[in-house]
Amino acid sequence: MKRFHAYALPVFAVLMTTVLAGCGGPNLIELAGGGLLGYGICGGVILILDIIALVQIAGTDWAFKRKAIWALIIIFFPVGGLILWWLFGK
Repeated sequence: MKRFHAYALPVFAVLMTTVLAGCGGPNLIELAGGGLLGYGICGGVILILDIIALVQIAGTDWAFKRKAIWALIIIFFPVGGLILWWLFGK
């Protein structure tokens, strides 16, 4: 089960690349007539990935101060904080 959790987030992120690739312009959903739905899906995906990252942070054996700093970075900077967490936090 632990092995599944280690790969679940990266696999999910790769699968959602099609949706996230066009967050600033027309993406697959908007081209199909989605309108604001495309931005809602992008926001929802980012929210889900942030929640997964926060759960991973809570599950670490770090000191509370380090957990709180990473959690605040992800909460106040959802996209940038998530990228920083994947690059430097693990």
